[in-house]
Amino acid sequence: MISPRTTRDAILQKLHAKVEQHLPILISSAGSGLVAKLLEQAGADCINTFSGARLRANGMGTMSMMWPILDSNQQVLDYTEQDILPAMKGDAFVCACLNANDPLKDMRTVLQKVKDMGVMSVSNISPSISYIDKDSQIYKVLTSSGITFQHEIEMLKLAREMDMVGIGLAFDMEDSLQLMEEAQPDVFCFHAGTTKGGRTGFDSGEVIAETAQRTEQVYAAVRKIKPDVILIAHGAALETPEDGQYMLDHTSGHGIWTGSSTERIPIERAVSAAAAEFASLRFTGKK
Repeated sequence: MISPRTTRDAILQKLHAKVEQHLPILISSAGSGLVAKLLEQAGADCINTFSGARLRANGMGTMSMMWPILDSNQQVLDYTEQDILPAMKGDAFVCACLNANDPLKDMRTVLQKVKDMGVMSVSNISPSISYIDKDSQIYKVLTSSGITFQHEIEMLKLAREMDMVGIGLAFDMEDSLQLMEEAQPDVFCFHAGTTKGGRTGFDSGEVIAETAQRTEQVYAAVRKIKPDVILIAHGAALETPEDGQYMLDHTSGHGIWTGSSTERIPIERAVSAAAAEFASLRFTGKK
C-alpha cells in the first residue's frame, strides 16, 4: 500500500480555490478507515483524525478522550497511519488533531512523525484545554500545573515553521483572538460546543440561530486580525445538513466541520435500523 502525498501549497491552493469559487469547504472527522473512505468519496475536503473520533467509533462519547484512559497522541499516530491513510485515495487531505499538552512527548518529534507518514496538516484539539470551563476548579488546577492553551498555540506556530497547514480551534472569543494573533493559522474553526444529537451527544438547549450568532461574532473579530483566514463552523446546534445550510446562510464563514454529524449519528441510525429489520425476521411456516 502506498498512501498518496501532498504539500502545504497544494492544500492551500485547493482551499483558496473553493473560497474564490464560493463553494463551501467541508472538514470531517473519521474514527475508522471505512468512514474516512466514505467521507472522501462524498466530497469532504479534509479528513480529521483525533482520539475523540476513534472513541466515537467504539461507541463512546467524544468527551471520553478527556479522561486519562489512553495516550491521545499515540492513538492518533497509530490509527492515522494504519486505518485512515491506507483507505484514502488523496482527493481529501488529512489533518492530525494532536494534544499539544502531552507531558511525555516533544511536539517537534510528534509533528515530524506526522509529516513522515504523509500528513501535512495539524490541529490543536485532541484534546484542547478549551473544552474545560475557565471558571471551573479543574481548569485552574490544570493550568497551574502547566496544561495551557499557550502550548496549543506554540504547536500551531511550530507547524507553520515546519511547512505544515495549521487548523486552529478555539471555544470562546478570548482564546480565538489570542490564537489568531499569536499562531496566525491558515484555517480557523470556532468550536461552538459539543454537537447535540444521537446517543452520546450533549444538548445545551441552544438553537441553530444562536450558534450562528455566536460564531459570526467570533468570525468578525478574528478577521480583523487575519483578513485572509479561512473560517469554519463546528459544533453545538450544528447537527444536520439543514443546520449546516443555516450556518452557511447566516455567517460569513467558508465552510463547516462535521464530526458526530457525519460519522457517529449516521452509523447509529443506519446500523440500528438495519439490525432491527434482521432481528424482526421470523420463520415462515417452517418447523
